[in-house]
Amino acid sequence: MDKARRNLLKLLVAGLSSWPWPARAETPLLFGITPVILDEQADFLGRWQHYLEARLQRPVRFTQRSSYREILNLLLTGKLDCAWLCGYPYVRQKPYLDLLAVPLYAGQPFYRSYLIVPVEDRTTYSIADLRGKVFAYSDPDSNSGWLTPQVELKRAGTDSSRHFRKTFFTWSHRKVVEAVAAGLAQGGAVDGYIWDTLARLHPELTQGTRVAWRSKLFGFPPLVTGEHMPSLERDVLRKALLHMPIDPRGKALLEELNLDGFQAGTPALFNGIEANWHFVGT
Repeated sequence: MDKARRNLLKLLVAGLSSWPWPARAETPLLFGITPVILDEQADFLGRWQHYLEARLQRPVRFTQRSSYREILNLLLTGKLDCAWLCGYPYVRQKPYLDLLAVPLYAGQPFYRSYLIVPVEDRTTYSIADLRGKVFAYSDPDSNSGWLTPQVELKRAGTDSSRHFRKTFFTWSHRKVVEAVAAGLAQGGAVDGYIWDTLARLHPELTQGTRVAWRSKLFGFPPLVTGEHMPSLERDVLRKALLHMPIDPRGKALLEELNLDGFQAGTPALFNGIEANWHFVGT
């Protein structure tokens, strides 16, 4: 085979490797998510769905549930192909999940946990200061909304089950903000990216709260796939996500999410969360 024909063959193989298998073209991609911060969530998901369908040349179906655990169970049992999870369930189930992409926020694949209190509270600067108060968590499988507070309480030498007068889960970071702002809780733990984004897009929601403490940086909540998803399909989906910042429609969607884009990421980004998981012993 002469050099020209070999080069042509390489181009054809490269082109085929970046396209979904024809046999799967009519099979929907099942994408799991939990509640996000947008007011017009259904409208946004509809536009994101159309964007991904055009890029992937196959149907896309979003599945929404109220907790990470529900989405994780669907993913592990093969009822979802991929999902946007938190880093905490990802590190606990890492042998059964594959990292698809990690969002970029403020140019980095990181975020923080925030401790928030009512804006009039000027004396609280750590979770230890909230002894005997009512505290709002977001989700028991959330790094920022549950695991990080447990770590801080253990480091302070206090029993998390007795430290607060009462605790409750809101099942949404946004609802933690609302609960603290309304006085239903004297403190809460939230995803710092979500608090920052609400402060930018809906300052009326955050103006009743104050960030009393910020954690160190953690790997941003990742997009993952189940181990059953074929590697070629995973690669094609990853390319579609990584392409979003250089596509006008993709960039507009990212701006609504207050994100800069996605990167492939590595499991090492989540070492801090994994270390906290083992430290708390849950």
